[in-house]
Amino acid sequence: MPKVGMESVRKDALVKAAIAEIGAVGSLDVTVAGIARRAGVSAALAHHYFGSKDSILLAAMRRILDDFGELVREGYRRCDTPRKRVETVIQACFEPGQFDPAVVSAWLAFYVMAQRSDEAERLLAVYQRRLDSNLVAALDELAPPDEARRIADGVAAMIDGYYIRAALRARPTNPRQAAAMVINYLDLCLASAAQTQQEIAG
Repeated sequence: MPKVGMESVRKDALVKAAIAEIGAVGSLDVTVAGIARRAGVSAALAHHYFGSKDSILLAAMRRILDDFGELVREGYRRCDTPRKRVETVIQACFEPGQFDPAVVSAWLAFYVMAQRSDEAERLLAVYQRRLDSNLVAALDELAPPDEARRIADGVAAMIDGYYIRAALRARPTNPRQAAAMVINYLDLCLASAAQTQQEIAG
């Protein structure tokens, strides 16, 4: 008789193994057999639980998105200002669990997957909307609406840029330094927006 709860344990192991396998290979050119081997289960069992490689990859994508969302929510519980909320979102992007080389490679692979998979495209769209709304909601309290939108776009672009550079392994990327650089960009943008407002008021 199978042990109660083993299905969820094995599914979890397969999802983690998929992320690690993508990280090791550096692309979506992974196999169910390779994922299953890394998870310590048979390929037949992996197919039984998920049905296809794409289903495993989508489950891995959801896991990364869920983990990121939880990091942001946990950080928000310690925030008492809009500025801290923006910093929380930025820092969550560069937490060790998110900026791990395997996860970074998985992110890049998922962007490629979204070009051919409607479900992957939908999941990425959900992530982008959440990131955008989190940034804009806080920045609206710190800058005029047009400036808030511009700053949010710039922050998101910088985050994406660091992920791409890390995925391509162009050069080692220190996550703390990356977060600090994005926050420094935020400071410059907010200072410029404040100066513009003073000039208009004056």
